[in-house]
Order: sequence, then structure tokens, then C-alpha cells
Amino acid sequence: QGQLVESGGGLVQAGGSLRLSCAASGRTFSTNFMGWFRQAPGKEREFVAAITKSGSRTFYAESVKGRFTISRDNAKSTVYLQMNSLKSEDTAVYYCATHRGGSLYSRGSYDYWGQGTQVTVSS
Repeated sequence: QGQLVESGGGLVQAGGSLRLSCAASGRTFSTNFMGWFRQAPGKEREFVAAITKSGSRTFYAESVKGRFTISRDNAKSTVYLQMNSLKSEDTAVYYCATHRGGSLYSRGSYDYWGQGTQVTVSS
């Protein structure tokens, strides 16, 4: 079993930045790809970004490419999401998750999920 705890969400003006953190415990963090998803009110949970075990490769949704950066620190069992140039459409609850196999872009490929952290971007 594993536990993921997100933090760093909040209210920010459009054009601003936030850094989300996801701390993992209870399992070997460095053996898994990790991902970030988000869910806006009334919408499906969608892929945002993913990172390989070593952090050498990253993957992004087109909507955040060039603005968001995913990274990880295996020594701290933590994955991060740096969000810059935020837009109102980035408003959502953000979740981190552990990849179990399959497509990195599909929520069904992830097994353990955090409780989420709210990001609200005011325009």
C-alpha cells in the first residue's frame, strides 16, 4: 500500500505561478512513473503531466506544455508540478498518482491517488 499527499494549491491571479508537491510514503517511490491529473467542476479528470522513474523523461498535455514542469526528487519521495503563466482554465483539483502500467495519458493506468489539492486562478 502507498499514500500520496498533495500540497501547494491555492488562489492565484492569472499569469501567476504555483508549485505543487506530492509526497509519497509506504512504497518504493523510485520504482514508479508518476503522474499529475486535474479535474475541473463538471468535467472528467484529465492528464496533465508524467515523469519516468529517474526523471529523465517528461510528458505533458498540450494545454500545459511550455507552462508546467514536472520533476521529482527520489531521495525525498516527492514529485513536483511547477505551474507558470496560469490561466483561468487551469482552475481544478490537482491529483498526483502512481503509474502501474499502460498508457501514461490514461487515468486507468494509475493505481494510487492522492486526495487532491485545489488550484483556483482568478482572471
